[in-house]
Amino acid sequence: MSKKSVIGENRDISLAIDLIKLGARLQVLESETKLSYERLLKLYKEVTGKSPSKGMLPFSTDWFMSWQPNMHSSLFMNIYENLSKSCEIDEIDAIIKAYELYVEQVKSLGMEPIVSITRAWRLVKFTDAGMVTLSTCKKCTGAFVNHSFEIDDDYVCGLCAPPPRAGKVSRKKESADMDA
Repeated sequence: MSKKSVIGENRDISLAIDLIKLGARLQVLESETKLSYERLLKLYKEVTGKSPSKGMLPFSTDWFMSWQPNMHSSLFMNIYENLSKSCEIDEIDAIIKAYELYVEQVKSLGMEPIVSITRAWRLVKFTDAGMVTLSTCKKCTGAFVNHSFEIDDDYVCGLCAPPPRAGKVSRKKESADMDA
């Protein structure tokens, strides 16, 4: 029987609280801490005042490939990769810091974040598993989230070649807000 460490348990509780405050799903907390499901559930309710969302985590890489989610996912992954390479930090701590920086950058542009902490965590797991990678755009040389099995010699990102309807929804919403 292994000894329980009070310091280790305290670290797990602090990590769980940080993730809960960022909106992480219970499955992320279970995966990243050694706390029991019951303990995490109680902690979640104590921090948020409500029960956690139910259901499965997103498990498709396709969500990250559509235009707007790809731009946001790519921003997050570039921040994450930079943090991971430039300092010695645990993976989950790098995800949290990268996510906080991503949210800060997006909000500074007057936009709302599209990538949740749970999707950011899942994206890193997809990258670790070799399911997605960062491909370099041949026009702007930026790094963008792409399927690992794609041939990316002639890869052009969604910023250099946006799809025809990109941004139309927000323009309609802006004109509706102006009319109100």
